[in-house]
Amino acid sequence: MISAIKRSLDAFWGRGDAAITIPSMDGALRPNSLLDQAPALVALPSPDNLVVCAGEILFSSEDGLFALKQAGPSSEKRHVFDKTIACLAAHPSGALAVGTAGAIMLRGGGRDGKVFTQIEGRPLLCPTALAFDGPDDLIVCVGSRTLQPEDWKRDLMQLGSSGSVWRLDLDKGSAVCLADGLAFPYGVMLDSSGAVRVSESWRHRVLRIEAGSAPETLVGDIPGYPARMSPSADGGSWLTVFAPRRQMVEFVLRERAYRERMMREVHPNYWMAPALRSGGSFLEPIQGGAVRHLGISKAWAPTRSYGLVIRLDATGSPMVSVHSRADGVRHGVTSCLEIENRLIVACKGGGVIASVDLNELDKE
Repeated sequence: MISAIKRSLDAFWGRGDAAITIPSMDGALRPNSLLDQAPALVALPSPDNLVVCAGEILFSSEDGLFALKQAGPSSEKRHVFDKTIACLAAHPSGALAVGTAGAIMLRGGGRDGKVFTQIEGRPLLCPTALAFDGPDDLIVCVGSRTLQPEDWKRDLMQLGSSGSVWRLDLDKGSAVCLADGLAFPYGVMLDSSGAVRVSESWRHRVLRIEAGSAPETLVGDIPGYPARMSPSADGGSWLTVFAPRRQMVEFVLRERAYRERMMREVHPNYWMAPALRSGGSFLEPIQGGAVRHLGISKAWAPTRSYGLVIRLDATGSPMVSVHSRADGVRHGVTSCLEIENRLIVACKGGGVIASVDLNELDKE
């Protein structure tokens, strides 16, 4: 009862969850152009899901699984699946877990060929992130109970909160729910204590989940929509952010009639919503002098897409960040890996995998 009254008052006064204020990118999140300046390793459509498996760097591009050859640099196609690869996880033994809309498949290791299409009776429509917890358990993030991974924009516009996180026993096929009712969990990793960290995109935060305890917010009020995470060499983690938050989008999310009509009558590419890439069509929202002046894109423009990776320390505090600003092209960052003092970044919106020199980052 008290919560309902508080929500009503927040909606009337425009505060709390009803506020449309967005934290500024400052301090550790001060914008730079390091991601656009970094050398490209390979250019492919929608690169995503960087993992290390049996000493190789693997990644996905649409329905293809590729190995990254840094010496070239180049890539080598290893396998083609019948659907777009939504998520990957690798175990040091060489086992690989591959998630697509409707299934999680195991490749390599003693369970090669095993497939899971349900988790505790729920269809695996929307696997978004995977992480091995030892050789026998897999942590599975499910973004939505009703939509597929490529429908993430619709899930946001529908104020979706049907996501969940599970610990899946790979031998028995049974699973334990670690968290439910999440707003599109999109990234997962285990920290040094064995707790599970999950990025919750639509609530702009990173959760820490321990067995037997309710999830706690480790990082909150992120100025964008967080995606996947990976460990950093200093004991912290890297957090990718696939799109920025914007006041206009926050306003639209509070206008139900407008959202429903927009979803009925407008193509998803042109919704007033975050995007992996922008600037490719005059039909896109946010045009004119707000983005360009005298034909030049403004770095500080209110773009719907952006490129951002944040380094967090062990406690979750932001330390430093890598950016591709509004006038850049390496947007829609969904995955990264730290390899030998370099940060390998998959820019899904920009169609490129870049290599950032961390020595340059430390100078910022």
